[in-house]
Amino acid sequence: MAKQGAATELEIIDICKRLNAKNMLASADGNVSVRVSDGEILITPTGLNKAFITPEDMAVIDLGNRVLKGKPSGERLIHLEVYKRCPEAKAVVHAHPPTAIAWSVAFPDDEELPFESLSELILAAGRIPIAKYARPGTPAMAERITPFLPDHRVIVMARHGALAWGESLMEAYNGMERLEHSAQILARAQSLGAITKLPQAEIEALWELRRQLGKRTL
Repeated sequence: MAKQGAATELEIIDICKRLNAKNMLASADGNVSVRVSDGEILITPTGLNKAFITPEDMAVIDLGNRVLKGKPSGERLIHLEVYKRCPEAKAVVHAHPPTAIAWSVAFPDDEELPFESLSELILAAGRIPIAKYARPGTPAMAERITPFLPDHRVIVMARHGALAWGESLMEAYNGMERLEHSAQILARAQSLGAITKLPQAEIEALWELRRQLGKRTL
């Protein structure tokens, strides 16, 4: 088993604290992981408030879902699905951003956030799909996100939470922050009257800029 460095563990803990401070995690909710070698994943523990975990609490699993150390998250199958299907993935963040979740509750037929309304959403993340609901902790959760991998790095998980992956832990965190910020803007627009779209020519120009920027979440 590869030796984990304290820096990686502390980086995960720092991200958990930031998510908690932004109200995207409550109590034992959510989980964060980092690929530390070709076959091993460092992941947050199950049943603990993520704002108070320590390096000693961290768990290690392999890509076959074998527990190598600690008590890993019960939702680790969604992390493993990302790592198996996305060779570029180095980190996964699963959190419960309130506005993004509320969007899936209020608009259960929506298949994605209305990206045509926000320039930053197109430039930073592109389309953000909404995966159908699955009971937490079940294999169905991983099955629901599979159709969106590897093309999408940020995914809303209907009536439950969201998932973001990246080529670094910071990119994965940025994806979650970008999602909730965008959802908040859209929700406020809806409450003020209506969600409107950018002109089609501008949407196409933004997509061209997005292609030039690359696949990473910004």
